[in-house]
Amino acid sequence: MSMMKAAVFVAPGRIELADKKLPEIGPNDALVRITTTTICGTDVHILKGEYPVAPGLTVGHEPVGVIEKLGSAVQGYREGQRVIAGAICPSFASYAAQDGVPSQDGSYLVGAGKCGCHGYKATAGWRFGNLIDGTQAEYVLVPDAQGNLAPIPDGLTDEQVLMCPDIMSTGFKGAENANIRLGDTVAVFAQGPIGLCATAGARLLGATTIIAVDGNDHRLGISRVMGADVTLNFHHCDVVDEIMKLTGGRGVDSAIEALGTQGTFESALRVLKPGGTLSSLGVYSSDLTIPLSAFAAGLGDHRINTALCPGGKERMRRLMNVLAAERLDLGVLVTHQYKLDDIVAAYDLFANQRDGVLKVAIKP
Repeated sequence: MSMMKAAVFVAPGRIELADKKLPEIGPNDALVRITTTTICGTDVHILKGEYPVAPGLTVGHEPVGVIEKLGSAVQGYREGQRVIAGAICPSFASYAAQDGVPSQDGSYLVGAGKCGCHGYKATAGWRFGNLIDGTQAEYVLVPDAQGNLAPIPDGLTDEQVLMCPDIMSTGFKGAENANIRLGDTVAVFAQGPIGLCATAGARLLGATTIIAVDGNDHRLGISRVMGADVTLNFHHCDVVDEIMKLTGGRGVDSAIEALGTQGTFESALRVLKPGGTLSSLGVYSSDLTIPLSAFAAGLGDHRINTALCPGGKERMRRLMNVLAAERLDLGVLVTHQYKLDDIVAAYDLFANQRDGVLKVAIKP
């Protein structure tokens, strides 16, 4: 049996390179040889044991590569073709997918909790590096390939499309969920890779004043390249007061929260105008509290939208069209490159946010 190298979760604090058997594909699958992948903040949560996955699972969910082998039922693709697949790779056969939320494909009720109620597993559309072996490897099996593989347009590099499977799709969905209209004022809280993509998405959707908030001046500088008009460092000012001053006390039309903390969520809510939309992209690790005054006691006509990264070939096609038309260059977010052999060192850099890292390209 042929073998491949893969980064696997061993135990909290340990992701290691290991030898694994090459995946065997079924009729609806494709085997993709990875040319570039990356490390996501979610992978760091897995590394720290904050998000549970099975020991021995290959991690990673952002694939760029070449079709090595196609299942017998997959049509419209060819071996040797450059492709990406979304981090969320739904089957499109579930009730959720057919109801317009394919990111929830396969979500289901899980065991009764202490209170006798049931929990809800809301990330079952996320399979790579969660439910099945992921992309930080020499090869990855793509399930339901005909619905998930997206050909890469000629002229686009791996680094240019590397953000499409997750970061760009998630950030843009945050902007889409913010109900942005032409001429709107939008505040984006946190300018990590997802927040930067949300900033870019807000600009493309027609916002004319975009206020980017972060505590890192380097990231705030990049946010201006992505489309921010005003940058606020929360170490240097009270951002809520400053945003209310900038808007003449009116508040912003939309606020996008891209970090996942009580503080950023609350600040995003406090700067909203009556009738405004808060678009939440953060993955929260504890219960949120909604302040009475910021929520106007429920009388403010506020809308709070959440999103999980949209996947599928049509979503990927649209995102790559934006890049191919040169409306945006996300290659600037790829700040470091590592070989797959050096994945442990890459995790150490990324998890500790050293040397100005935004995204790391991992190349087998």
